Amino acid sequence: MSDLRIVNFPHPALRWKSKDVNRIDAQLKNWIAQMFDLMYAARGIGLAANQVGLPYRLFVINPSADPAEKELEQVFINPQIIKRNGSEDAEEGCLSLPEIYGPVTRAERITVEAFDLTGENFAYELGGIHARVVQHESDHLDGVMFTDKISADALVELQPLLDDMTAQMERQQQEGQLASNDELLAELRRLQAERTDG
Repeated sequence: MSDLRIVNFPHPALRWKSKDVNRIDAQLKNWIAQMFDLMYAARGIGLAANQVGLPYRLFVINPSADPAEKELEQVFINPQIIKRNGSEDAEEGCLSLPEIYGPVTRAERITVEAFDLTGENFAYELGGIHARVVQHESDHLDGVMFTDKISADALVELQPLLDDMTAQMERQQQEGQLASNDELLAELRRLQAERTDG
């Protein structure tokens, strides 16, 4: 697989339940570097692997969205949110749903465990934007998008935009610019078999 790109709704990778990564190697590190580049180019603060067509449980974040602030970059491999406290509402967007925003209720504080790029296990207690972005990206790894979590009324407002994105993707597939869903799913299965235990 060569250069990665961010995939848009309703690409089947966005509904893929990702599997744990079983090794950290040069290829994985290259993908993660590309993910940071793509995230910054799109002015995002987080990006999950399945948003770039990779079926693995990992995501990257930088809540500043500033590539100059390297110290705020974090990689989460095989993340698990083990505790959630409180709740708060805030508007969210998604790099796979450009220009679409909606109000989402999330836990106010979380505890997350994961592995970093050296294979070291870590645990963080997070609040504010850090907690929200980690919850948003963790959802992606389970095939869940923020539009699944908004109110019915909010979804009704966004539905025409989602329908338009679906029509755009179907058009790209018909014109041969994008592989069929069956081919995209076959590629996800192939990539998953290469690097995971299941």
